[in-house]
Amino acid sequence: MKLNTNSNVYTIVYATIVVIIVAVLLALVSQVLSPRQAANVKLDQQKQMLVALNQELGADPAALYESLVRDTIDKENAKPGIFRFEVDGATKYVLRLHGAGLWGGIGGYIALDEDKNTIFGINFNHESETPGLGALIVEEPFRSQFIGKHIRNAENEIVSVVVLKKGNQAENGEDQVDAVSGATITSTGVSDMLKANLCDEYKEFLDEGMKELTNEGKEEDHVESED
Repeated sequence: MKLNTNSNVYTIVYATIVVIIVAVLLALVSQVLSPRQAANVKLDQQKQMLVALNQELGADPAALYESLVRDTIDKENAKPGIFRFEVDGATKYVLRLHGAGLWGGIGGYIALDEDKNTIFGINFNHESETPGLGALIVEEPFRSQFIGKHIRNAENEIVSVVVLKKGNQAENGEDQVDAVSGATITSTGVSDMLKANLCDEYKEFLDEGMKELTNEGKEEDHVESED
């Protein structure tokens, strides 16, 4: 019996078969590419952390990362985004950052010295900030301002680092850096992201670190006094 290719039934059946075939093919392609995509995402994250650690990526960033990383902190509590590295014999802690910019999400990594107070380096990424304006947060001139800044004030409270228009002064004793000219919203987003991540999300980890250092200092003083 000859098929009536002009009938509604034929059109529906044909379209259904095509959709099923395409769906199966897409699923197969996705399954095949999934490991490669995951590997690319992992490598990109490693590169971002290396930039925050002021490292030249070189020909094999993955190997460089593996040579420096020592641990992922707080595994038992499943705390995300805390990594311990050793750079030139010194311990560095890298914390993952996430926040919002003008047109989309912004994020990155901040590297702290062993005192968990002094910024060793920082790296930012963005989803869709304005080229030449908000996108400049990823550039070295903006990022380099953070190096050597402190996330605690004179009273040893975590206050983060504030991003302000040049000439403005921080109100709560924070260290500060100059905002990107013409990108006020993105610069404010960076400032808010740092405050939310450091003062809230990672506060427990950072405070525990300070307690450890304080206790060590007290023990040393006690030993010296006994001598």
